[in-house]
Amino acid sequence: MAETGRIIRQVVILGHPQRPQSGPLADEIAVALRIRGVDVWVTANWSEDDAEVSSRCGAADAVIAIGGDGAMLRAGRVTSHNAVPVLGINLGRVGFLAEVAPAEIERALDLLLSGRYWIERRMMVDVDVWRGDQPVDAGDALNDVVIGRNAPLGLVQLEAYIDQDWTTTYNCDALIVATATGSTAYALASGGPILPPELRNILVVPVAPHLTLDRPIVLPEGATVDIVVADGNPHPVVLALDGASLIPLQVGDRVRVQASEHGASFIRLREHSYFYRSLLDRLEPRVTSAPRRRR
Repeated sequence: MAETGRIIRQVVILGHPQRPQSGPLADEIAVALRIRGVDVWVTANWSEDDAEVSSRCGAADAVIAIGGDGAMLRAGRVTSHNAVPVLGINLGRVGFLAEVAPAEIERALDLLLSGRYWIERRMMVDVDVWRGDQPVDAGDALNDVVIGRNAPLGLVQLEAYIDQDWTTTYNCDALIVATATGSTAYALASGGPILPPELRNILVVPVAPHLTLDRPIVLPEGATVDIVVADGNPHPVVLALDGASLIPLQVGDRVRVQASEHGASFIRLREHSYFYRSLLDRLEPRVTSAPRRRR
């Protein structure tokens, strides 16, 4: 779902804690915004559980995140509860989610402040971990949920339930439960389909499945996916949310994944069809222009 731009008066700029070059760039953007009459708060050293960062982002009209896709995922999660849109400045290697290259910043700020942008809403998933009848952990993911072994080699055995009905027991390296956003990440590398970002589906993809269901499953937004750590796992099993936080699991633990009531909002300056061109530019970097149409 998309909506048109709104007036921007307050902006939070989030530099990248592990990219030293993001600090001077954040300061440069802050100066440019202040010259244009915008109230700006800047930090290059932040984390998702920082109360001040959450408060500042929640009160802002927009957030500018500097870094790669990881920075966009973190910023998207921090701003999701207040639906504050994020503009990404790409300093990463892939940059599926970021919108602007450093050389384009001045033009991007002019477009942003004149309202010539649109907001793209992206679905997130809510994740709850249960041990028996007790909740032991919870969180939101914008990209994917991955359950796998905490060892270099070996399979995991995971019982999968869809809408509380047993579906299959996976024997695999890992199991990915992804959003449309995550469909172009680990899920794509594992043979999953590409989902346009506006879709609100849940994608289940096994990684290197052995003698078990080896096809991805695409589920509707309202589906509930339960993954139970089966008996007989020879290695410790862990849960990862967006490739960041690692949660150790025990035999019998149940991971429930369902659509979140929150979602990430990204500022887009390109046309609405940007996704396909951006995707092909990365999958087929040798293709530099569209083929000439025959008359």
